[in-house]
Amino acid sequence: MKVAFIIRSTMYKVPGGDTVQAVQTARALASIGVKVDILLSNQTIAYDKYDLLHFFNITRPADILYHSQKTKKPFVVSTILCNYTEYDKNHRKGIASIFSYLPQNTVEYLKTTARWLLGRDHLASPDYLWKGQRKSILEVLAKTAMILPNSRSEAGRVLRAYPPKVNYNVITNGTDPVLFKYDPSVKKDDLLIICVARIEGIKNQLNLIKALNNTPFTLLLIGAAAPNQMDYYRKCREIAADNINFIDHIPQYELVNYYQQAKVHVLPSWFETTGLSSIEAAVMGCNIVITDRGDTVEYFGDDAFYCDASSPANILETIQKASAAPEPEKLRDRILTKHTWKQAAIQTLKAYQLAATA
Repeated sequence: MKVAFIIRSTMYKVPGGDTVQAVQTARALASIGVKVDILLSNQTIAYDKYDLLHFFNITRPADILYHSQKTKKPFVVSTILCNYTEYDKNHRKGIASIFSYLPQNTVEYLKTTARWLLGRDHLASPDYLWKGQRKSILEVLAKTAMILPNSRSEAGRVLRAYPPKVNYNVITNGTDPVLFKYDPSVKKDDLLIICVARIEGIKNQLNLIKALNNTPFTLLLIGAAAPNQMDYYRKCREIAADNINFIDHIPQYELVNYYQQAKVHVLPSWFETTGLSSIEAAVMGCNIVITDRGDTVEYFGDDAFYCDASSPANILETIQKASAAPEPEKLRDRILTKHTWKQAAIQTLKAYQLAATA
């Protein structure tokens, strides 16, 4: 089987969780005999070379509309559907605060058209301009053979927001146990806290900094600033005390040493589907502090420490508990059994076989 992964044009320039998911899933699929080409949505694609197309990010339906209209090849969609409502309504600043008064589909439409008008992204399908976000997504869902959410929780969110019936198979997010290989002989630093994520409002680094400023902890924020949120990044830098350090985006293999040394990994997002960096950190023996908003419980269960994203005091209290707790052996074992990229590839191939015969 030969498959085209079609993903946003900025996936390499502005890497995110979808970048990791696409690259790692493609590698794992190759290891079980599926040929995958990773293509950007602004590329010209020879559709006839492929048995199936695999899109990422249902919130970017213009890309999917364009390519699906040019071929009759079956396609699937990794939805990666986040909910930005709380962040948009309560924490946007400046002109973006208008988002607090608008429905989520309207907000996403404005974001998409703004990226196009500012030259930060292309607009694949002109039809999107008059169809709008919701109608475009409904059209994609009506045509897709199957959606591939990363959790049952996400599947439910998609089906509640966009009611028409659509087939789905849950595909785990994962980790690479060969790359992220824990060394129990290395002593953890109980006061070293890391947060691996792009620096942007939805990830909530500002409240994390407020929580840890001038405490005995050292916080390493590892990730590049989102290009459209430089004001947020500057604010984070401005308020950070001397115990807060910033490290730009680094390749995954360079993260291993940080995960190995840190006692706690924190992702206090306003919303999180799963949190790929949390999965990686857990495998490396970090205790996990994570948001209580989103799909995280489905992956981490009772083996993580859940914080209230809106409260720096609660974030600090949760980090203190995680720092004092034993390492998460039970969680590490469960992830290595259920949440690896190999498991994701096996599940994805099964979905492809079903989609091809639908």
